[in-house]
Amino acid sequence: MLAHVLSAALSGVEAALVRVEVDVAPGLPVFTTVGLPDSAVRESRERVKTAIRNAGFPFPSDRVTVNLSPADVRKEGASFDLPIALGILSATGSVHEGRIGPFAVVGELALDGQIQPVRGTLAVGLACRRRGIAALLVPRDNSAEAAAVDGLRVLPAATLRDAVSLLNGETLPTAPAAAEPSVSTFDDADFADVRGQMHAKRALEVAAAGGHNVLMVGPPGAGKTMLARRLAGVLPSLGRDEVIEVSTIWSVAGLLQRRGGLVTERPFRAPHHTISVSGLIGGGSPPHPGEVTLAHRGVLFLDELPEFQQHVLESLRQPLEDGRVAIARSTGIGNFPARFVLVAAANPCRRGCPSLDRCLCTPAERNRYLGRLSRPLLDRIDLQVELPALEAIEFQGNGVSTTSAAIRARVLAARDSQRARLEGTGLTLNSEMSPRLLRRLCPVAPEAARLLGAAMTRLGLSARGHDRALRVARTIADLAGAKMIGAEHCAEAVQYRGLDRSWRA
Repeated sequence: MLAHVLSAALSGVEAALVRVEVDVAPGLPVFTTVGLPDSAVRESRERVKTAIRNAGFPFPSDRVTVNLSPADVRKEGASFDLPIALGILSATGSVHEGRIGPFAVVGELALDGQIQPVRGTLAVGLACRRRGIAALLVPRDNSAEAAAVDGLRVLPAATLRDAVSLLNGETLPTAPAAAEPSVSTFDDADFADVRGQMHAKRALEVAAAGGHNVLMVGPPGAGKTMLARRLAGVLPSLGRDEVIEVSTIWSVAGLLQRRGGLVTERPFRAPHHTISVSGLIGGGSPPHPGEVTLAHRGVLFLDELPEFQQHVLESLRQPLEDGRVAIARSTGIGNFPARFVLVAAANPCRRGCPSLDRCLCTPAERNRYLGRLSRPLLDRIDLQVELPALEAIEFQGNGVSTTSAAIRARVLAARDSQRARLEGTGLTLNSEMSPRLLRRLCPVAPEAARLLGAAMTRLGLSARGHDRALRVARTIADLAGAKMIGAEHCAEAVQYRGLDRSWRA
């Protein structure tokens, strides 16, 4: 007898529906799986056979053939265990068809018939909604994650027998588990904790307001890491669509908390400088997301930037420019979103000396150390800030410092201005504007244009560097509530091209 069950295969950060066809026919007792399965799917025959028997159902002593259609799409992971088992039980009459309408199934089976959680459930739910599939049967621990998809009926099951009872109409589905409330990790991280460094705080405020990338260069202990870790706390909260978008990425990567803890805060990722290209950008076969994708809509912090391998740093060019990563493999192309704010930190020299007057490195050694950062990479970093070593009076003083709440209020106001300006374009931030859109929507005063032209000549800015400085100037004008970009806004934007001025002139 032939039966079929809908399931899904992950491709990048999306899911594609897969038709699991099961044929039970007279013949030698052989269990065959076809349709481009990986080793985990091929091994499912042992898990499925044992789980069916331990759940109290008879396993057919006939020839069982499982086809995963379309056959030219690679199938990976253990999420096909449950649909294969239900297909076999449907073919042998233990599951009655048509009781709940069209539905899809994902889930991994333990040998005792328990249904284990799987990654990518949120992506599968979104795929079901796009294709008009009304219901999704998922492991109980994934139920809250799937319930985040509006208009989708979620059927949670803890065991194989529970799943069969639901499909046969013997029991009613329970309500999906409630998502665990997320605890903010930024409540105790306030810009007021950072002594001095007002220039760097201003640069990070501009970066947060316009979504610009920033590099901080300063001696150890100047506050670079403290500043970077406080940036995510002044960014606007994720909207509903952004929560689903970011949570889908984390679900595909297997990082969502059990019982459906969606990502409701801006991600903050800080990989170690020994990370590989695959770890940073993504890779594998089939491709899996890397740190730049996990930081989507949030902050990617790269400490000790010159210590990263140069080919790893150069791989950042495409995501910094396009906001996406395309990874081509023989099995297909993985497209991953990577729209993040890059915050990088570096010492001014290899030894990390406290200041230039006490530095043991020669000027040539200092230039060679920062020279590991290529000009094309620096062109894509909008704000380059030098942090001086803290003076004792700054560290011990009790002066009032700008709080994160005050900075966040100004950032929100500036983003409201950008949203109104970019309405209808599909964009929300100044950093996302194309050169044509930049010139159409961002008028520049004549004296400001002359100042930018002079800076382009004196600092050797490329056309890309010029446009990035103009976008920063537009953000500075938004923070000031100005309609037109003035000379003072361009002058401040040019000041943030510190490496062009000091080491690249």
